[in-house]
Amino acid sequence: MSKYIALVPAYEPEELMIGLLQELSEKNFESVVIDDGSGENFSHLFDEAKKYATVLTHEQNMGKGQGIRTGLTYIKESFGEDCIVVTVDADGQHKVVDALKLCKLVESTPDTLWLGSRKLTGKVPFRSRFGNGMTRLVYRLSTGLKVHDTQTGLRAFSGKLIPRMLETGGNRYEYEMNILLEFAREKRPIEEMEIETIYLNNNEASHFNTLKDSFRIYKEILKFSASSLISFFVDYILFSVLSFTPLGTALANIIARVVSSTVNFTINRKFVFKSKENIFKSALSYFLLAAAILAGNTAVMYLFTEVWNIYPMVAKIITEILFFVISWIVQRFIIFGKRTITKK
Repeated sequence: MSKYIALVPAYEPEELMIGLLQELSEKNFESVVIDDGSGENFSHLFDEAKKYATVLTHEQNMGKGQGIRTGLTYIKESFGEDCIVVTVDADGQHKVVDALKLCKLVESTPDTLWLGSRKLTGKVPFRSRFGNGMTRLVYRLSTGLKVHDTQTGLRAFSGKLIPRMLETGGNRYEYEMNILLEFAREKRPIEEMEIETIYLNNNEASHFNTLKDSFRIYKEILKFSASSLISFFVDYILFSVLSFTPLGTALANIIARVVSSTVNFTINRKFVFKSKENIFKSALSYFLLAAAILAGNTAVMYLFTEVWNIYPMVAKIITEILFFVISWIVQRFIIFGKRTITKK
């Protein structure tokens, strides 16, 4: 059995953190706590925490994402890959028994990222219910993957995934969303286990800033969709101009699609996915897919404009919406179909 390690990022924690660490110790967890710049007023709590855990300190607040990376760097250097890591919030939202169950699931599925998924029913603070609902919707639209609790801090994974975790950007709460986005893009398995929803004192101990941190999270999600919107405008504007030339509707559509696809590929490769793969290999895969979409797009445009005599500008919008829906369905049920979330 691999060693179980609890990684606990903490900023200005309450006394209940000590009880959490004590219980983790009783369940044979090796705990690593990150004091994320809490300051002198909380030094007594971290001194007490040293009885049950290794405590690493940031001199100033650097954010939850950086705190997790600091802990993972220590774990990698101290324990290597032969361990199972579970991130646990210091504010009392997570039960040790659930952390233990997640670790056991990782033992049998070491390539999988396991999430402790809250049902979010009953007396749940409005900002938590609304924020998770919105993030869940945008995440699904962006990736085609259904995850019930995108904002859970209770996550377990094998030590061999630590190097990939360390490469992920984001210093604050957006880091956890970036992990989900990048795992979806790389087709890494993500699964959920249902856990109890716990909110103490209406979740007042949370340091999540509704406006600032929500903006960071949605900004990272929408970055994955922005390139498609940009390429659509390039496509539509170029098609609108070329359609008034002797080229004809079909040729104008082909030229506009080729140019917009090139723009989309360049943005995705350099700015969205920051791919380091061979450019020719990436380009071949991308343009084979684009060619298939182009063929269908052109055929539908011809049907709308030449057979049904729909005005070209209107036909273009209808066609793009149609193929957006088709593309989403293909990703959801074919590309991502093998990674459907399961609940245990």
